[in-house]
Amino acid sequence: MAGKDSLKTEAAQQSKDARGKPSPPRLTPARQRQKVQQQPAEERSRAVEEPVSISPELASWIKLSAQDLKIRQTDRRWAAEVVNDFRESLLKFLRSSNDQPFFQSAEFLTTGSYFEKVKIHSPDEFDMMLKLQAPSRLNMTELDGGLFYRIDFARPTRSPIQAFLLENERTLSSSKILSEMYRLVRKFLKTYQVPDKCCRWEVNRKRPNSPAVTLSLFRTENCSDELISVDVVPALEAHSSQGWPLAVRHGPDVDDWLGKKVRQEIRSLPCFFVPKRLKGRNLSEEAKESWRISFSHIEKKIITSHGNKKTCCESNATKCCRKQCLMLLKSLIEGLKQRFPKELEDLCSYHGKTAFLHTLSIRFSDSMWARQQLPACFLHLLWALEDHARRGVLPHFFAPNCNLFSTTVFPRKALAFLVSALEEQRREGLPLLKPPAPVPPMRPMSPSSDATEISADKSSTQMPVHFLNTAFINKLILVFAVALVCVLFCM
Repeated sequence: MAGKDSLKTEAAQQSKDARGKPSPPRLTPARQRQKVQQQPAEERSRAVEEPVSISPELASWIKLSAQDLKIRQTDRRWAAEVVNDFRESLLKFLRSSNDQPFFQSAEFLTTGSYFEKVKIHSPDEFDMMLKLQAPSRLNMTELDGGLFYRIDFARPTRSPIQAFLLENERTLSSSKILSEMYRLVRKFLKTYQVPDKCCRWEVNRKRPNSPAVTLSLFRTENCSDELISVDVVPALEAHSSQGWPLAVRHGPDVDDWLGKKVRQEIRSLPCFFVPKRLKGRNLSEEAKESWRISFSHIEKKIITSHGNKKTCCESNATKCCRKQCLMLLKSLIEGLKQRFPKELEDLCSYHGKTAFLHTLSIRFSDSMWARQQLPACFLHLLWALEDHARRGVLPHFFAPNCNLFSTTVFPRKALAFLVSALEEQRREGLPLLKPPAPVPPMRPMSPSSDATEISADKSSTQMPVHFLNTAFINKLILVFAVALVCVLFCM
């Protein structure tokens, strides 16, 4: 409790100091990219290339924690079997159902940390994007800095998607698509049987501002804990002839890291939108039906093929520590949220992932991420997140004009608390990454010795009354005997 109070004090002071600072000017994506590219390479990588002092003990803890984050193969195999059967069965149901023709051509995209091979602890969370093809060209009207859009059809359509249009017969309703997704999943579960007969799927209550239909796997007996959580996210794919929206058209800044050719390949990939509403109150009608652009499929491609050279991680000799660093940061963020659930409610793993992608684009050489340099590389990444939080600037990796640490989405007080919490972790030697201290053994004795000691303890505290009486009588006899000897001696 004392630690939390000190963090709040530090956070309050930092928030007070930052309050008087002017907000950074709003830059267009082109100006944002031009500003970054004008910085010399030495200046861009100045902070991350400073030597990091690490004690042998801390280095050992970081390496040990990275090993503990790996998922056991037996757990992975069972979870994969259950989730794959659910996915294939749901897809078969949608394609054969005449209830909603628009979903008959759906396909699944495997995204998220599990399929990026950066899932930590256990395979208990899965993300699935259900790809829905737009039948014609879309008009994408930007509602913020490049993440949220209103989706309109360029011309009237007679395809099954017309069931999800608003009254103007042009605007596609995100709430209608998501509601239909819920209805179809619930109908599917009425007849679906989990391969493991001891388990069942349940649909969770709808979460505000969430684009997903979330399901939980439980054991059939009552009061069972959640075994697996799955997010099924309907994702509208823009027509292949359309490019990305203007705010994100330049693509991510990966020229030095992955190369200009890869950047062009990324920009040629299709564009997806998920039914997510803008945060805030008193939203306009168009904002209530907003769609958020999604780059999950590209993030998976980048993290999977992450090397500056194509040979990175192809063999043990060329393995790097990039993914291990991301997994450690995810674990630290998870620990912070568990310790400070109220203060860091707005923090999520995507903030860490965004800081990670920015760090990769700056520290782009494979030699900077050598496997044996894991402790130093992780501290570089941790410092990068702390620096973003301290400055209150974390540009979205694909939409640089969107600040994930702006006060509209991440309150200043919470941001100051995050800075204090990260500083404390570095100062105290990353206690949230350290495994819990082993419980010391009771007593190194044999079972018979333990039993003897326990019985001896009981006898000392629960001595029968007749034992006390006997001892008292013996003392009286001794006193009388001594007195008798004295009397006889005097005579």
